[in-house]
Amino acid sequence: MMQQPNVALLIDADNAAPSGLDAVLTVLAELGTVNIRRAYGNWSKAGLRGWSAIVHRYAIEPQQQFDITKGKNATDMKIAIDAMDLLYSGRVDAFGLMSSDSDFMPVAMRIRQNGLPVYGFGSERTPEGFREACTRFIDLDAMAEKEKENGAAQPVDEALIALLGDAWKASKRDKDGFASLGEIGSRAGNLSSFDARSYGFARLSDLIESLPQFALERRTGGNYVKRLR
Repeated sequence: MMQQPNVALLIDADNAAPSGLDAVLTVLAELGTVNIRRAYGNWSKAGLRGWSAIVHRYAIEPQQQFDITKGKNATDMKIAIDAMDLLYSGRVDAFGLMSSDSDFMPVAMRIRQNGLPVYGFGSERTPEGFREACTRFIDLDAMAEKEKENGAAQPVDEALIALLGDAWKASKRDKDGFASLGEIGSRAGNLSSFDARSYGFARLSDLIESLPQFALERRTGGNYVKRLR
């Protein structure tokens, strides 16, 4: 039996809400098995009580980081060091970084340079630098909002429509102007870290099908997309 890829989830408990953990683990399951689960922070702080209550339930290894100097975050440094140790150990096939802190942009970029996927998970206030440094970035606030509104999708901005249009234009198209959704998704992924789940859709095909600017055909051999306007 083929072994599942080994995924490491590193959680910045100071900058991530425990309410999003279920969604994070569900998304990371598409990359493999999340065998390494670590949460970092000063566990003596009242603000981490939410995490303290669930670390055993989710088999998360808490990593204690004391506040040595006011204004300096030792947690970020420890996460960066552990990420590099895991990267060079050769035992990890993919990473999840749960934080809304832009300090992890270099970490995500370094992991990707080694050819490993890194999924970022944060709030709507996460800086663009960290979002775009990830292979995929999932807005946990948007996912939670979708669940609260019984599946209502989030508005798709013009920038994303333009991105998908450029990806379609650069893809190989048949005589009717349809291009493979897989190729479009791959090209769009090279330009942006967006994820359909951040807009309330389970799959890219569902997102595109909802847009009047595109037509989607579900064929036996896969899904195909055409830009209409």
